[in-house]
Formats: sequence, C-alpha cells, structure tokens
Amino acid sequence: MTDTVLILGGTGRIGRAVAADLVAHTQARITITGQHLPRGAAVARALGPAVTFLPLALEDEPALHRAIAAHTLIIHCAGPFLYRDTQVLQACIEHEVNYLDVSDNRSFTLKALAAKEAAAAAGVTAIINTGIFPGISNSMVRRDMEQLDVAEQIHLSYVVSGSGGAGVTVMRTTFLGLQQPFPVWIGGQWQEVKPYSDRETVPFPPPYHQGHVYWFDMPEAFTLPESFPEVRTVMTKFGSVPDFYNHLTWIAAHIFPKSWMHNPGAIEFLSHVSYGMTAVTDLCSGIGVAIRSEVQGAKNGQSIRCQSTLVHANTAIAAGVGTGSLAELMLAGQLRKPGVWPVEQALTTPLFEQMMTSRGIQIDSTFSPVVH
Repeated sequence: MTDTVLILGGTGRIGRAVAADLVAHTQARITITGQHLPRGAAVARALGPAVTFLPLALEDEPALHRAIAAHTLIIHCAGPFLYRDTQVLQACIEHEVNYLDVSDNRSFTLKALAAKEAAAAAGVTAIINTGIFPGISNSMVRRDMEQLDVAEQIHLSYVVSGSGGAGVTVMRTTFLGLQQPFPVWIGGQWQEVKPYSDRETVPFPPPYHQGHVYWFDMPEAFTLPESFPEVRTVMTKFGSVPDFYNHLTWIAAHIFPKSWMHNPGAIEFLSHVSYGMTAVTDLCSGIGVAIRSEVQGAKNGQSIRCQSTLVHANTAIAAGVGTGSLAELMLAGQLRKPGVWPVEQALTTPLFEQMMTSRGIQIDSTFSPVVH
C-alpha cells in the first residue's frame, strides 16, 4: 500500500519545505492543508503530482479527525505553537496514526510530552521539535555526546540570516519568545535568565565567522538535561544577521513596555515590520543558518571539547530536511518508538548520519583540549 502523509500547515514556508523533501526522498502521497484554496492549489501544483491540497481549519474538529484517520503519518507545521494545544497529537493517538511536528515552544512541548504514556499504549510513535533548531541541532548534540566518555556541558548556538526564508511566522515566534524570563540548567540547578541577554560572540564557519548570540528560550534547554542527566549545564543561544537585528531585538526584550510584548496586536505589528525589513536585507545577507554544537567533557582521562558545525544556505529548506528525514525513516519502518519523544531520544546517530549524507548535509567536527 502507498504511504499517505498529511502536512498540516503545508502551504507555509516550512510545510512546503517538508513536502518537497518527502517528494524527493519517498514515494508517499502527500496532502497539504491550509485555509486558502487558490494559494493551496498553486503550492500543490508547484510541488508536483504526488501532492494534493485539502482546505482544512484546525478548528474544524470533525474534518480534522477524518483527515488524520485517512493518512499514514501526520506532520504538524501549523505554528506558532505557543497558540496551539495538543488536539492534533491527541487525535493521532485516538486513530493510532504516527505523528511529527516542528514545534519550538516550551509550553507546547511540555503538554506534548505529557501524552507519552497514552501514545505508547496506542503504539503511536510521536516525535516533536523536529526541523533544524530544534531538530537537527538535537541530533548534533547526541552525536557529540557519544564521542566522549563523560560530558559536563552543552553549548548550542544558532545564527539565522534575515528571514531565513521561513516567512512571517518565524518573526512571530521570535517576538513571542521575548515575553518572559525562562529557566535554564546551569551548574546542576535550574536558574532563571532573561530572554535576549548575555550577548556572546561565537565562531561559526564561513560565511558567518564571528556570530553574536543571546539567551533564547528553546525546547532543547530542558529536553537535553532530561535526555542526558549527567550534563550539568545546557546553554541555548540565538542570534541574527545582520547584527543590527540583534540590537533591535534586544531593545524589544529589554526596553519596550512589557504590555507591548504581551499584546497580540503589537506582536503582529512588530512581526510584519520585521519581515518587511528582511525582504530588503535578505538580498545582501541571504537566508541561511549556522548551528554550532559544543560539548565539553572528558575522553581517555583528558578534558576535551567536541564541537560540530553545520551551515545551510536556506533555513526553511534545512528545516524541511530535518523533519522530512525523520518522516522517511518512519514510513520505511526504520524508526519506530511508541511514545512522545524529542529528537535526541528517538533518533540514533547512525540513522541521523545516514539521513544527512543522503541529503548532502555536511557536519564538520573537531576535538580540542579544554584549558582550565
């Protein structure tokens, strides 16, 4: 039987990238959803004959359940996930259909993980936080961890050029992430930090070189300590190119009245203004992404730093690779783990490396001594 994949929010930039990856690497029949028929039909035509469009609103619960029950795998790309509950995941559990999402929000992640036992009992494999970061980044950390005998500290840094090619939803997600302080795992205990604080200059591969990054609330900040309990510190930092976007974001986080950052109208205004600005600067900066994973620990009795880096010219396409590669493995029966899992708990390093190689994604790794 032909596998069938339903991509909720499939007409958005990330959803389209996931669909394109599946078209290139699987024989699945793909249904993308959205609420605008002309646009959705045009996107489906552009993706090819394996893709069809289904008008669907997540609020239409009966239609949502019918669509889920009719497919082999559901991929949830309809963010921002701060505004989403777990109705899609719960429907997948009810209909015993496997699930992926591109969620990147702490509260959504916690709600999804709470369904782990129900998913396991139903035999449903559900993997959350897939994409580029979180997603590929989590697997880079796992890969680095496995190179060491003992690991003590994880430092994840991300830099995105302009819009990242990912649409206005990414702008909304960034501003929503500035609303309140969040807990991070430092020195073996949870501490609260302010969003977009503690600016740090981090070396990335060309063309980024010296990137400027700040604390940012990501699901990895709490899934990695759970996945690797021996680690005493997990840092997740994010920055933009050109650098003046970092200064504007810092002002939004630290100078703007809090009432603005909690006002949906203000968030929408800031998101569209920012996206309009990137339409200009993208022409110079590009829309790429760089990830730097650094794990400090010990190997053969020596203090060692294992560092991995990845650069991709298009952030949205890279996110499509992260999610699409997991979907390929699930459809092929190579990735089956009933329950709800972050990527680093579900995907083995050999399978991760296999998928990245199949898509021409290069991850460079280095080892260096830690000087105390």
